[in-house]
Amino acid sequence: MSETLSRQQLAELVAADIPAGSYVNLGIGQPTTVSDYLTPEQGVTLHTENGMLGMGPAAQGDEVDGDLINAGKIPVTELPGTSYFHHADSFAMMRGGHLDVCVLGAFQVSAGGDLANWSTGAPDAIPAVGGAMDLAIGAKDVFVMMSLFAKDGTAKIVPQLGYPATGLGCVSRVYTDHGVFHIEEGGVRLRQAYGLSAEEIQDRLDFELLTD
Repeated sequence: MSETLSRQQLAELVAADIPAGSYVNLGIGQPTTVSDYLTPEQGVTLHTENGMLGMGPAAQGDEVDGDLINAGKIPVTELPGTSYFHHADSFAMMRGGHLDVCVLGAFQVSAGGDLANWSTGAPDAIPAVGGAMDLAIGAKDVFVMMSLFAKDGTAKIVPQLGYPATGLGCVSRVYTDHGVFHIEEGGVRLRQAYGLSAEEIQDRLDFELLTD
């Protein structure tokens, strides 16, 4: 057991787990930070919904170009060979199964790999699913980045979703501040615990983790 992961450490961990040569979409919010930890040796090509393939890390200082942004409106850089295309073509790539990995945030993930990341039903919220449904069903692997526990202390990996679903049975890995989880055919396996022991994490979950 080691210390709880910071957001930066979590992004670095996700980046290291992305297979070399993959085509990858990074969702709005925390997942966009993964781009800062990808190495040239990995040969990962980043896709963004607003029509860019070959996106580089976030732009800094003089690199910032107001016309060069990702889907979250964050200024980014371009790498050699970057291409630009129509929004519809971008979604065709997503829906057509051409992405190897997408990394998304989430409100909840079920033990069966169901994803909820677009609405909590809060009265003051303005829910918008955006391209998340297309990514969830179109990417070959869906990685989720989120905190393991909500503000009230309840776990966000749950037996069944309590929020509207984005996609069913689509999540393969969940990266959290307290642990990395693999969702397999038989259930959820804890790969590594951080800040809490495996036993402490199990005690706070409402389902049994795989141990064999």
